[in-house]
Amino acid sequence: MVGEQDCSLAGESAAESPSPKANRFLARQPILNGRREILGYELLFRTGWENSFLGGDPDAASRQMLDSCLYLGIESIAHNHLAFINCTRESLVDGLVTILPPARTVLEILETIEPDAELVKACTGLRKMGYKLALDDFMPRPELEPLVEIASYIKVDFQLSDAATRRQIRRMTRNSGAVLIAEKVERQEEFDIALSEGFDCFQGYFFCRPRIIASREIPPNQLNYLRLLAELTREPLNLWEITHIVEKEPPLCFRLLRLANSPLWGIRKQVASVQEAFLLVGEKRFRTLASVVASCALSQQQTPALISLSLERARFCELLAPYARQNPTEQFMLGLLSLIHAMLEIPMESIANSLPLRAEAKAALLGASNPVALPLCLIRSFEAGAWGTCSGAAKDLAISEETLARLYLESVQWASESLASSR
Repeated sequence: MVGEQDCSLAGESAAESPSPKANRFLARQPILNGRREILGYELLFRTGWENSFLGGDPDAASRQMLDSCLYLGIESIAHNHLAFINCTRESLVDGLVTILPPARTVLEILETIEPDAELVKACTGLRKMGYKLALDDFMPRPELEPLVEIASYIKVDFQLSDAATRRQIRRMTRNSGAVLIAEKVERQEEFDIALSEGFDCFQGYFFCRPRIIASREIPPNQLNYLRLLAELTREPLNLWEITHIVEKEPPLCFRLLRLANSPLWGIRKQVASVQEAFLLVGEKRFRTLASVVASCALSQQQTPALISLSLERARFCELLAPYARQNPTEQFMLGLLSLIHAMLEIPMESIANSLPLRAEAKAALLGASNPVALPLCLIRSFEAGAWGTCSGAAKDLAISEETLARLYLESVQWASESLASSR
């Protein structure tokens, strides 16, 4: 996983037979600006676990990717941000990419494509049509200068380039007006270096690995939010204690009632109190609703990408729980809490020890490989586009690839709707 500990995937099986049908697989990697606001998402498509673009016909894979963009809806997948799409020579020269909306699409020209006159002409035409162009894994080569002149974005792999190479890239591109994107920025230190070198935007899960101050304590108001999350893990639910916590934090109470009154929850009556929200939506949905509100409150100073990611994980882990023979409530909470250390910039050990989770669940949060950790490990693999690891998890769970892909897409959509409703 980019920016997190790796987990080996091993778990218990559920009674579902693998499907032989190929399916549409999607992963998204956010691209952020210097203020950690979302510029867009690079969309990674596959037709199945085995299709990692390492072999086979790349043009056929590209056509399948374009079809997936139409089928799934590029605006919906990218949440109305820019969508960065990898393109082959054929898709650019033959104009296949013109089925995508110009206002939302950034066409990534892969580093393996020969920048000859035919390609430059095609890309110039696409630029005139309103498409933005990005040069992927850019390295300073004289023959790339015609493309640099028409590029909107230039992406530099931070793991494959040194400081001297990046200086050369900046000299070559300084008059182009292109935005420099540092790719594979996986640690806070790399983000700081990229920022100091003049990069404008950043791609990678560096925001999941904050600079931790070991002696930092949990602020009092955030402690209330953590207490709420702790109460939501208990069986049975203590509504009196939850009400007591929520009513101490007016912003938290406001968010909870606002979300309860949103169309997302299908409530036809206005909710005026925490108790009413509980009675109208029921215990299961109330747990989810309150968890979303608490996590958003904890994340007020964080990038929306980080909040969205934690909600996606929570929903995915909850949906996958029956297949992994795990508790859905516990799994939802583990997914939600998996990034809490990044939100608070406090070591995960301190947070885990303050929550009434069972030992296996705490171990999962701390990076252990156990059956409880399986859904969390799997969603991390999706986020990284690690399809081989996903394939191993599918076999362990005896679940079809089609089902896993569907659960992931449902999680992405649910997180987007929940985040929009909680604002």
